[in-house]
Amino acid sequence: MAETTPRPGGDREPVPARDASVATYGLTKRFGHQVAVDSVELRVPRGAVYGFLGPNGSGKTTTIRMLLGLIMPTAGRHDLLGKPFREHAGAVLPRVGALVEGPAFHPYLSGRANLRRLDAADRTADPRTAAARIDTALERVGLTSAAAKRYRAYSLGMRQRLAIAAALLTPRELLILDEPTNGLDPQGTREVRALVSGLAADGATVMLSTHLLSEVEQICTHVGVMHQGKLVAQGSLAQLRARAVPRVRVETERPEAAAETLTALGVTDVTTGAGEAGGLLGDLAPEKIVAALVHDDVPVRGFGVVAPDLEELFVELTGEGFDVSA
Repeated sequence: MAETTPRPGGDREPVPARDASVATYGLTKRFGHQVAVDSVELRVPRGAVYGFLGPNGSGKTTTIRMLLGLIMPTAGRHDLLGKPFREHAGAVLPRVGALVEGPAFHPYLSGRANLRRLDAADRTADPRTAAARIDTALERVGLTSAAAKRYRAYSLGMRQRLAIAAALLTPRELLILDEPTNGLDPQGTREVRALVSGLAADGATVMLSTHLLSEVEQICTHVGVMHQGKLVAQGSLAQLRARAVPRVRVETERPEAAAETLTALGVTDVTTGAGEAGGLLGDLAPEKIVAALVHDDVPVRGFGVVAPDLEELFVELTGEGFDVSA
C-alpha cells in the first residue's frame, strides 16, 4: 500500500515511499513535557532540493538530528534512501552527507589537514584514494587555493564551504544541510547556493533547512514548512503556491464604496487604502466583480487579481515572518 502525505491544500495524494530519499512516519520528539516535534510525516522526493522551512524554534534542527541518528525519537520512525533507519543505519549513513549546527574543525590545522583527519576516521573510506578525493572535494567547494591555510584564518564562508567539502569526501546520495548560509555575507551565500544547485544537478537529493525565502525560490523544487513542531505544509513549490487564495485589488477614488460592493459580493478580508480597496477573491469570477462595481457607480481606474507571494503564504501558515534577504 502506498504511503500518503498531505497535499498543501489539505487533501491526500499517494506518495510511494520508494520514491522518497527521506520518509518519516509519525516522527515525534519530546523533552520532558515539551513536544519539540509532533508526528511529522516528511516526504523528500529523490533528486529534489527540498527546502525545510520554519521560524527559529519550529523543530527543524531537532527533526534533522533525529534523521541522522544524533538523537532518538520519542515515537515514530523514518526511512533514509528507502531503508528503515533503525535496522540499516550502518549501511545508509555512509551514503548521507550532513552539515548540522555549524562546522567544527581543528583551528591550528589547515583545511586540507582537517579533511585528511576526517577521512582517516571514516571506516568506509579507502585510504588509497584519500588524497585524490580530498583534492576533488576542495576543488568542488572552491577552496583549492586556500587548502594550506590554517582553519582559524578562514572566513565564515570558507568554513561553511569546508564543512560541505567534508560531507563530499565520499559520494553521497543524500545531503542534509542545516542552515548552510547562516551568518554568511551575500557573496558567501551565493557561493553556497551555487554549490547546492551543482550537487543537485549531479543527481544528489538535498534537504536544505533554511529561513531565507530567497534560497527557496532560487534553488528549491519542493518545500516543507514547520511551525511549533508540526509540519503545516508540504509539496512542490507549484503546489504550495496553488493553495494561496488570490486577492482582488480595485483602484478607485471611492474605496469605501468599492469595499461595500466587494463585501456584498462575498469577498472576505476586505481592506481599504488611499485610492484602493481589496480582498480575498475566493471563487468569484473577476468579471462579476467589475460588473458589480460599474452597476454600483463605483469608478474603476484599475483592477487586478494578485497572487500572494511566498512570504505572505508563509506568514499565513505560521503567523510569523521569514527572513527574505538574499
